[in-house]
Amino acid sequence: MDHSLSDEEQRQLLAWVDNIPFSRPKRNIIRDFSDGVMIAEIIQHFFPKFVDLHNYSSCCKIQQKLSNWSLLNKRVFPKLDIYVPEETVKKIVVSTPGVIIPVLNILKKKIEEKREQTTNNSPQYFYTGSQEKPLSDLEIQRAEARIVAQLEEIKIPESKLKEKNVTFYTEMDSKMMLRQILMEKELQIQDLQETVKVLQVKVSKLEDLVALKDRRIEHLTCLPEVYKTKLQLAD
Repeated sequence: MDHSLSDEEQRQLLAWVDNIPFSRPKRNIIRDFSDGVMIAEIIQHFFPKFVDLHNYSSCCKIQQKLSNWSLLNKRVFPKLDIYVPEETVKKIVVSTPGVIIPVLNILKKKIEEKREQTTNNSPQYFYTGSQEKPLSDLEIQRAEARIVAQLEEIKIPESKLKEKNVTFYTEMDSKMMLRQILMEKELQIQDLQETVKVLQVKVSKLEDLVALKDRRIEHLTCLPEVYKTKLQLAD
């Protein structure tokens, strides 16, 4: 999230944002996106089924802003393979300059990747509504196999903490001991954050797989009626 954008990249990004119809006027990009609501509206604009805007409230209180972002991280961002670290979220909600632009840039890229994916000619496991092209049973099975293969490739990251011999500290080493403990705690937090991110992606893939299973069941349930109609026509 710390990638710095050139002036031209920022202009393109802001032009992209300007083309999105928001529920409230834009005044200051640093404050406008602090509560996460307009982020939800961006995603809902491109993928209506990804976001239920009723779950996000415009607010000034930091706790509610954090709640909105937490919901995005848990339910929405995994569908775009995005995770915004907690420290970044905390900076965004207090309107820290220079933080929201990289996040918006990543969001733009992920949205464009997902849209390109959905228009690909190969069988897809991502759906946006009733206007989609019906898939055959074979195409559904292939899409299911694709997701299963992707799930097998998603691995829980290995811990950054390495086993080491127990060290006994004297009173003279108390500062060193405290520093070591803090470093280990920070590594533990990083491990947990990475694990959560991976699990959220896996949940998103599993939701897609369940949707395909439901679709196949519906498809197979309709088959007897199709055959019955054909027999009646033959008579």
